[in-house]
Amino acid sequence: MTDLTIITGTKTYSSWSLRGWLAVTHTGLEFSEINLPLDTPEFHERIKTLSPSGFVPALQHGDVKVWDSLAIIDYCARLAPGRFWWPDEMAAYGFARSIVAEMHSGFMALRAAAPMNLRDQRHGLTLSDAVQKNVSRIDALWAEARERFGAGGDFLFGGFSAADMMYAPVVARFLSYGIGLSKTASAYRDAVRAYPFVNAWYEAAAKETQVVTQDEIAPDATHLG
Repeated sequence: MTDLTIITGTKTYSSWSLRGWLAVTHTGLEFSEINLPLDTPEFHERIKTLSPSGFVPALQHGDVKVWDSLAIIDYCARLAPGRFWWPDEMAAYGFARSIVAEMHSGFMALRAAAPMNLRDQRHGLTLSDAVQKNVSRIDALWAEARERFGAGGDFLFGGFSAADMMYAPVVARFLSYGIGLSKTASAYRDAVRAYPFVNAWYEAAAKETQVVTQDEIAPDATHLG
């Protein structure tokens, strides 16, 4: 019986849960998972005792509780320091930390207009100026990371790292809503989607049947934002 447990929400929709789950999976340690269906009586009742913030994800490690995706990533990095989490070189480290912080607190237009929904597949949507500005910024960040620091692998800093965990739900959004990207960013997007841990999350999500209405955009929508 493991003393490491990740609490997640519905995999189809819960972008922050995906980040925390990728972190604990990346440790290579044995762990258990408590998966709660979002926005249900069960969720609201159980989350009170599992997560101090009342949100997912949350991590339990013995008597220790950690909440918020980025905190979980950093905690897991201490649990498994031999794994690649952050680049060592100072310029790369500073860039990685900065783009992760920007993701953690920003890109609100994209996040509001294009909720993560692994079932949805759209093409030809028109983006609002605010959403396009977010997309262009992310594309530029990905391209710069790949070009400056990505040698030795297919991810932002070569090997799969904390930065890729933070941007994995953005990859899902770009795929679901058919959002166009540059050649470099498109190749990175596809590498993240094909990564075994990300693919495992998609496979688990495909078995879900719950619909969270607030994370569904209208079937006849032609615009994002």
